[in-house]
Amino acid sequence: MHRRHFLQASSLLALTPALARAELTVEISGLGDNRIPVAITPFAGEQILPKSVSEVVRADLERSGLFRIIDAGSQPPADIARPSWDTWRSRSADILLGANVRRLADGNVEATFRLMDVVKQTELKSAVLSFHAEQGRNAGHWIADRVYEQMVGVPGIFSTQIAYVEKSGRNYMLQIAEYDGANPVSAFTDDEPIISPAWSPDGKRLAYVSFALKKPVIYVQTVATGRRQVVANFKGSNSAPAWAPDGNRLAIVLTKDGLSQLYIINVDGSGARRLTKSSAIDTEPCFSPDGRTIYFTSDRSGGPQTYRIPVDGSGEPQRVTFEGSYNVSPRVSPDGKTLAYVSRIDGRFQLMVQDLATQQTLALTDTTRDESPSFAPNGRLILYATEVGGRGVLSAVSVDGKIRYKPLQGAGNIREPAWGPLGG
Repeated sequence: MHRRHFLQASSLLALTPALARAELTVEISGLGDNRIPVAITPFAGEQILPKSVSEVVRADLERSGLFRIIDAGSQPPADIARPSWDTWRSRSADILLGANVRRLADGNVEATFRLMDVVKQTELKSAVLSFHAEQGRNAGHWIADRVYEQMVGVPGIFSTQIAYVEKSGRNYMLQIAEYDGANPVSAFTDDEPIISPAWSPDGKRLAYVSFALKKPVIYVQTVATGRRQVVANFKGSNSAPAWAPDGNRLAIVLTKDGLSQLYIINVDGSGARRLTKSSAIDTEPCFSPDGRTIYFTSDRSGGPQTYRIPVDGSGEPQRVTFEGSYNVSPRVSPDGKTLAYVSRIDGRFQLMVQDLATQQTLALTDTTRDESPSFAPNGRLILYATEVGGRGVLSAVSVDGKIRYKPLQGAGNIREPAWGPLGG
């Protein structure tokens, strides 16, 4: 069935471009021949665009680690309407993707793509997408998302964005980039530290901590306009903002009453309510996807571990992590079933995941200074910061550890990654 969609202009166009950098590239282990063999023909008519849409789709699907790209050879693009099934079967392609691109009278561009099942000789999906000519890369991400969802059964993340902090010289930059690190732009720059960026559920705002006032203060900034407002500037430290799923509240950490404790506060800065009351340090909160529970780090057992507590503060916090003596930075997967965190093992800080139902754990990395895990919005990948050669870099890994990405490096040290939501 054909459905028409219009690709809106990205909010990033209003921001200041940053230095270009290499994109994340994938390393695959343990998948064997389980990858889906897909042939992608050059899109007919895409030469009118400054960026090849088919190349973007090909790179996205290959980077996912779940698709094996079949060489399309010299097959002409127009054949997608009436494909030669024998030709594609002979090339061991199970899936065929192609599209027709044309310029519209209003100056926009229209792409009609078709996804075909070569084995069954049927059409799986088709759609019509309208977009501005300079949005060829965005259009490619959009098509790749639909192919991924059709074949894998969960939403694709190719149109999402990531945020992170980069320190270059004396400057700290809050950066926003495409999911693979491409086309970074600066949302905020200062000569004082910036930490703990967190995306709002609708992807339109970022909460973060800035030291611009010579102390940690929590801000919320609208991405499209750059407008920012103070949310928490209490006595002492204001840190670790985490969005509630409703987008109206934040869990934060304050020291205004003594040690670091958890509070709930409205996004406009009103109604601060203390959540934990302990003689320990409670920090690094994150909401469960249903908004009923907050996971956090506490040293109330003697060393840092993950605990959880109902949002209304009722009952005693329950300990969640037990393996190892040092577990920090908890983050819950979008389906609420998996906990990602950083564990100190023999002096190495490594990314771990734990099944919340069975408490089974799995080490995902073999590096030594991992920090700040952040789930992709479909729950399939985890973005995190680590070090290579003494410099902060970003990397990603699948939740089963089979798909790993070579580190994304910038001009300076990169820290504090946060993966934005779907549709942000």
